[in-house]
Amino acid sequence: MTYGQYLALEPLLSAQHPISDHHDELLFIIIHQTKELWLKQTIHELKLARDLIRADKLIEVHKNLSRVSRIQAVMTLSWDVLSTLTPTDYLTFRGVLGTSSGFQSAQFREVEFLLGLKEKAHLARHAEGSMDHAALTDALARPSLWDEANMALARGGFALPANALERDWSQPYRPDPAVEAAWAEVYRDTDDHWRFYQLAEKLVDIDDSFAVWRHKHVVTVERVIGFKQGTGGTPGVKYLTSTLTKRAFPELWSLRTTL
Repeated sequence: MTYGQYLALEPLLSAQHPISDHHDELLFIIIHQTKELWLKQTIHELKLARDLIRADKLIEVHKNLSRVSRIQAVMTLSWDVLSTLTPTDYLTFRGVLGTSSGFQSAQFREVEFLLGLKEKAHLARHAEGSMDHAALTDALARPSLWDEANMALARGGFALPANALERDWSQPYRPDPAVEAAWAEVYRDTDDHWRFYQLAEKLVDIDDSFAVWRHKHVVTVERVIGFKQGTGGTPGVKYLTSTLTKRAFPELWSLRTTL
């Protein structure tokens, strides 16, 4: 067993196929392939984190959630590399992208679904019967990380509304004042509720990192293409800006105002 064999470097390093002859297209491909690899690892960690929370292993899950937020930091830094691509550089090969778009990333949507940001409409972008469609359908139907956290809190003796514990998991989560009140109780007595307090703060770390990633994405896209339409017909910067206020764990943010 060699280093190259173990890491399957031959197929990995042969997976970049620039269509144009422009120097910077290789960078564009590698940046996005690398992001997909990190998304794969993020999904791997989030699935285990979801299972650990379901099993009330709230101390053990800390490592996995910490790893996710650090992966997010690396992904955010990668926008700095992509921003070295000037508008002139990008326009020389943008046409070869056709209708492809990061909006079509099934793994990115799966991460959102796992966290609790569910939009069933995203399934339509992936062919029924495909692995991507199956993965998204599964994530859509299961309780998210936030759902599992709320159910764990209820098992811990806190009063949570029935609609937060039993509902159609495929539907978008809607914030509830009673959920906020239960988590606020945790924050008001962290000594007695340390397990839940630590879990909540690790979830906020992930939400925070996601917000920073989205912001850097907007800035990078505006720097490279301005307010042009995105590839694949997406609205580009206008759409990306609309996602900046998304929060997977909304009550953990709103409770800060009421403390």
